[in-house]
Amino acid sequence: MAASFTMQDLRDHFAYCVQVLGGVTAASRHLGIDERAIRRFINAERPLSTALLNDTAIALRRLIVEATAAEQHIAAAFQAEPDAPQTPPV
Repeated sequence: MAASFTMQDLRDHFAYCVQVLGGVTAASRHLGIDERAIRRFINAERPLSTALLNDTAIALRRLIVEATAAEQHIAAAFQAEPDAPQTPPV
């Protein structure tokens, strides 16, 4: 069953994704587009395209890979130190 999204739903979700990517400046770097363009997409001054949304999904997947690698590095550092304090997972 395909979900039906309004353009406003997509715009709101794009704005959320921009925040997940670290804000407008970071999203600009991840997507390779100007910060002003990101703001214009969010503010409905420019139409969202399928290509932009696909690029955003790819950028989010890359962020997942980077975050996972960073988390594994931290976990490995604590496993290497037997006296390191253990904190409960968040």
